[in-house]
Amino acid sequence: MTHMRDRRGLPPISMLQLSFLAICLALLMSSGMLSGCGGKKSETGAGVGDHTRIIENKGSDTLVNLALAWAEAYMEAHPEVSVSVTGGGSGTGIAAMINGTVSIANASREMKPEEIAAAKANGVSPVEFAVAHDAIAVVVSPSNPVQYLTIKQISDIYTGEIQNWMEVGGENRPIVLLSRESNSGTYVYFLENVIRMGNSKSKLLFSPDTLLMPSSEGISSEIRQNPNAIGYDGLGYVTGDQKVIAVSKSGNGPFVVPSAQTVKNGSYPIARPLYMYTGGEPAGQIKDYIEWILNGGQTLVAKLGFVPLQ
Repeated sequence: MTHMRDRRGLPPISMLQLSFLAICLALLMSSGMLSGCGGKKSETGAGVGDHTRIIENKGSDTLVNLALAWAEAYMEAHPEVSVSVTGGGSGTGIAAMINGTVSIANASREMKPEEIAAAKANGVSPVEFAVAHDAIAVVVSPSNPVQYLTIKQISDIYTGEIQNWMEVGGENRPIVLLSRESNSGTYVYFLENVIRMGNSKSKLLFSPDTLLMPSSEGISSEIRQNPNAIGYDGLGYVTGDQKVIAVSKSGNGPFVVPSAQTVKNGSYPIARPLYMYTGGEPAGQIKDYIEWILNGGQTLVAKLGFVPLQ
């Protein structure tokens, strides 16, 4: 019989023994006996037990900074839990939740009917949690003299009906349109509630001249550099070098600036809840985490520029 001798002087191992070991290793791997080695398990669905310790959280770029703050605070109090947070847009997070690759989807809009249908077709029953409130601020350069706009005027600006600041009380300058990209929940909300003014039958669209920015920081940067630009973003992303436009539902006013107070009392017309979605009723660590967000975690909401639930 042929043997292999270890150069270090260890006892020889026959080819037959090697074959036997290889078969045993393959059987162990196929049976999943080795799956628990080398790290924590990931909690990606409802009904998962407490032995799971990683929570995958993905979606809205509006929510990402708040979600990161929640994750860091929760992990500090619960070092046995790991919360992973990534952005990519509301649509991206919802798609991942439907596919079962994340525990929680962050969204700055409600799920669309076609997304709910796709989830059910995949055996997933989404559960919605409102986790904070937000206002969408309309912003321009501080050098722009325009201070007030109605929803109708903003709609006309973004559809290209109004193309010069002079038409809304400003200087004789062309209007440069800035928007988030189409996978953003903020984009979808702005399209449906500002451009289309809440009319579900409207087919109005963003002007093809609109510049689509990949992030809130991109909008802020362009506003700083371009005195002709107009943009919109979540209240938590507005910086001191942007001028916030007061907005009215009608030409008669009142014109209201977004703030925690005007969101809570309902006077600011472009406000919305922010959501988390799970693929079914949450259990285990996911349930504990969401319950903490809805209670103790609300103390972080105002610090990040958003509006707490109560």
